[in-house]
Amino acid sequence: MTLPDERYRAVLQTERFLKLILSTPRVPKAIKDGARHCLRHYPSEYDMSKTAQTSPDIFAERMEDVTRLFKAYEEKKNEQA
Repeated sequence: MTLPDERYRAVLQTERFLKLILSTPRVPKAIKDGARHCLRHYPSEYDMSKTAQTSPDIFAERMEDVTRLFKAYEEKKNEQA
């Protein structure tokens, strides 16, 4: 089960990871080329922020604890059905 704020953080952390690959010496050129290719059209933090505003059920910068609890309960209930 992935909550909207976890999904949001995963996208931003993936961008940081790909950039780390590009800045790390001794990473094979093919790997760096792949990371560069992935980042070419990767959503920026601005894009993610705008998406969170328009689609908070998919991406959320932050979730209130109570909202997180209810969302987790609903998703678990749907998985069991």
